[in-house]
Amino acid sequence: MKKTILTCAVTGNITTPEMNPNLPITPKQIAEEGLAAAEAGASILHLHVRDPETGKGSMKFEYYDEMVSRIREKNSDVILNLTTGEGGRFVPGKEDPKIAGENSTLCRPELRVSHVEKLKPEICTLDLNTMWSGQAAVINSPENLKIMAERIYAAGVKPEIEIFNSSDMHLLNHFIAEGVIKTPVMVQMVMGVRFGAAANSETMLYLKSQLPKDAEWAAFGIGRMEYPMLAQSFVAGGHVRVGMEDNVFIRKGELCTGNAQLVEKAVKLVTDMGGALASPTEAREILDL
Repeated sequence: MKKTILTCAVTGNITTPEMNPNLPITPKQIAEEGLAAAEAGASILHLHVRDPETGKGSMKFEYYDEMVSRIREKNSDVILNLTTGEGGRFVPGKEDPKIAGENSTLCRPELRVSHVEKLKPEICTLDLNTMWSGQAAVINSPENLKIMAERIYAAGVKPEIEIFNSSDMHLLNHFIAEGVIKTPVMVQMVMGVRFGAAANSETMLYLKSQLPKDAEWAAFGIGRMEYPMLAQSFVAGGHVRVGMEDNVFIRKGELCTGNAQLVEKAVKLVTDMGGALASPTEAREILDL
């Protein structure tokens, strides 16, 4: 049995301090939470940044730079995976739906990867979804994804392909056939987002059946399905992910104290099921970084 890579998604852009006051917001808080998660057993940190004043997701390079610097000052081993998901949301205007309304973030693809080109993490996400999310349409057009992929590879970074639905998997296989995405590919299946792939065994196993050859894959569940999907992914041969981007509870009715507590529970579940967690060095070998 190969070792299991554990990713911790530290903060994201959807969960809020109102949901859990322990949610990290500032670059310093996010870095500290990431370091604690790595100490607890995560070999990859999936990282967003937020505006310290509003708590909303941000694309400012200065926040990314500070966060990454703070992590690297104390841990040069853990693998960093920066998001490129910011900048993909369109909210139709109430007066004229073809004009962007309040909270739209949709922007040029070059802007969505500029921090990756400057900081050159080992991994960054590349979301293939175009779907409805809350009051916004997430738009990742094939044309823009091609631009982002080209720039990511040119920076020497491996994209983690995020799949939210079966149509995304079909697009991935099309991109591989066209040479847009290089193999072996790294895939993360997002289970349980409203209007996306359902967080159940049948859906995960169907998506697994559509994976390209030699893919390394992981899957995770949103909210209360975080740990059931962790167990299903492990049993099906995938890697795993937890973190306060996805879920703010350690168990029903009890808020988590931080990302490290979520990671510790994940480590226990994997090892109790007979698995072993990959170190960052072992994860690099598995992922061909």
